[in-house]
Amino acid sequence: MMFLSLLVFSPLLGIVLLMFVRKTDERMIQWLGTAATVPPLILALFAFIQSGRGFRLERLDEARDWVRLADLPFLTDAAYVIRYELGIDGLSLVFIVLTAVLATLAALASMLVKTEKKGYFLWLLALEIGMLGVFSAANFVWFFLFLEVTLVAMFLLVGKWGGFERERAAYSYLLYNGLGSALLLVVIAVLLARTGTANFALLHEMLHNPAAEGQLIAPLTEEGRRWLLGGLLLAFAVKLPAVPFHRWLIRVHVEAPPPVVMLHAGVLLKIAAYGMIRFGVGLFPDEFRSFAGVLALFGVINVLYGALLALRQRELKRVLAYSSVSHMGVVLIGLGALNEAGIQGAVFQSVAHGLISALSFLLVGVLAHRMGTTDINRLGGLTKAMPLFSGYLLTAALALLGLPGLAGFVGEFTSFLGLFQTKPALAAVGALGLIFAAVYSLKAVLDITFGRPRDRREAVMGWREPQASAASLGEPQGSVVDLQGKEAVPAFILVALIVAVGVYPQLLAAPLTDVVKTMMNGLGG
Repeated sequence: MMFLSLLVFSPLLGIVLLMFVRKTDERMIQWLGTAATVPPLILALFAFIQSGRGFRLERLDEARDWVRLADLPFLTDAAYVIRYELGIDGLSLVFIVLTAVLATLAALASMLVKTEKKGYFLWLLALEIGMLGVFSAANFVWFFLFLEVTLVAMFLLVGKWGGFERERAAYSYLLYNGLGSALLLVVIAVLLARTGTANFALLHEMLHNPAAEGQLIAPLTEEGRRWLLGGLLLAFAVKLPAVPFHRWLIRVHVEAPPPVVMLHAGVLLKIAAYGMIRFGVGLFPDEFRSFAGVLALFGVINVLYGALLALRQRELKRVLAYSSVSHMGVVLIGLGALNEAGIQGAVFQSVAHGLISALSFLLVGVLAHRMGTTDINRLGGLTKAMPLFSGYLLTAALALLGLPGLAGFVGEFTSFLGLFQTKPALAAVGALGLIFAAVYSLKAVLDITFGRPRDRREAVMGWREPQASAASLGEPQGSVVDLQGKEAVPAFILVALIVAVGVYPQLLAAPLTDVVKTMMNGLGG
């Protein structure tokens, strides 16, 4: 069956067609680029619906011979054979649907991109292929190859179409994530050398089935497994990112085009969470227990550090950037809890933050386009000129602070519930970050929507130079228009999804049930 291959590589058709479009025909480029994201969206939603009806997802798995790395007489026929393998279960299905939805909405939001649009969409579609491939890969080699596609695509999208300091942001992204990828490659190479396979299912069998351990080409001691898990967790901690590896994230959130940040914050950060769950808990459950306390501690540090720094920012992009640091800390808290509630909470939080951050940066792109700035000190009173925009922005803020009935509440509540069951004192400290989240999100939004614009000197000293006009400070003028249909539609879809997950979390819990139970059995829970 070619279903997963079609899902992952269908954007290639858009790339090929875009090659034949003149770069000056921006309308056709926008139409083709957006249309190319629709086939994977349809296929992902079809798989999700069929899964809810009882369809066994493993029937969609694909495997074909690809390359043999060694052919020695004392090795088995399957040793050192890397196959083209794609697979899907409830965990990967959730992230595939998230990727497909946000890719289409980011393509719609790319109407605000005006320079070299053809190249932009070529790399945006390549980024989507990489993201879909990461969540569909059934062995480490293909996981790594797809991950590197996302690395290259993001580097070019930030470095070419970003803001004033785009090159610095792009190279910072490349340096940190490249180091994380290098560490991940070392772990993959060691596992492949010791076991002779990169297949996730075979690795799990060899590492945990006493009868299969005899098939190991070289033994893996308990200490060796702990080192491999530590390398995996450190590699994904850089990509999450965990404090103190977070500086690159701030630069990317501020400098990258808002539609690209929709995918970066909404999907790419979640690859790290997915990797920790899939490989950390899935392959090394016994060793993972010894790292659980450290993960929970770093999660609390992330939550508090990100929230406190977000409180001090007066630039909306930086507020949201530090908010991402804080909210990804909730994912670490859920994993550190090491129980069913915590693991489910980590996935819920990943999906919820993906939707909320996508909505937030969609609105940031509109704000930057209309006002020419996202500096909170230069904005104010937008409720009069842009009431619909202000309503959506307030909804995003309420979702960020974890209001019950919205997706953010489900992820935060479940993750902290899991940690309160195992480490109540640490959970109580981390819960302070939820209070700070309410402060920084509401303060920023209320200043933009109901406040009055002021420059830094006026805010501090209480005066403004006479020549500083309202227009120069970003005050809404008569020409400022509210959200238009092309912007309101994706915003509405994101809000609808945020409410749907918040009101009916079983929408996510249902496909995750079997996967989480399997992981808990591996953990002995």
